[in-house]
Amino acid sequence: MPQHKRIYGIVIKPTAIVITQEVLDRAGVKIVLASASPRRQQLLSELGIRFEVRLKKTTENYDPSMPSNEVAAHIAMQKNMAFSDEELASSELLITADTIVACKGKVLGKPHDVADAVAMLHRLSGRCHEVYTGLCLRMKGNEVLTHTEETRVYFKSLSDEEIEYYVSTYKPFDKAGAYGIQEWIGFVGIERIEGCYYNVMGLPLFQLSQQIESYLNRHTPRFL
Repeated sequence: MPQHKRIYGIVIKPTAIVITQEVLDRAGVKIVLASASPRRQQLLSELGIRFEVRLKKTTENYDPSMPSNEVAAHIAMQKNMAFSDEELASSELLITADTIVACKGKVLGKPHDVADAVAMLHRLSGRCHEVYTGLCLRMKGNEVLTHTEETRVYFKSLSDEEIEYYVSTYKPFDKAGAYGIQEWIGFVGIERIEGCYYNVMGLPLFQLSQQIESYLNRHTPRFL
């Protein structure tokens, strides 16, 4: 095992292993992403690793009394546990995720229609809200690793015209909170964020890569 170096009283740890396709091949691990979201698929592909998309319908339920910062991880766990061990090969690392928007403690899911989307954006207008993405990683016969990433998003006061234009043009009915930060509303309406931009898109890449590394270090001897 490499020894830590000490420079001017500071302990320098060995360089962490970078998660690349070569490293995954060496570890004999295949990534399975259980998400139909094109944004998550696009973001994961940006890490330069190969993955299989495998879908399974799940019921995304949670207790209304559950704190908003626990909901995303709870649903990501439901998505993950929908796959039995028998449905996973020993070499597969299953990744599930869920993203929710919360404003003043109220969870905002995907809008049902135009009126719902407009109402959500009015609620977010001129306020700070939180975006939570829950990550869940699991290999056959091993523990489930979960993580919740939080980003605070600050919207300016949006006019009725801006909200109506965005909803009618971009139709954000597949997005929690009725908006996509990577779309027009993000360009003209978001003043600043605190935290990971990609988390707001639905997949916090830095934390995901950290969680993959942590999981493989514990459960894949060939990775060490």
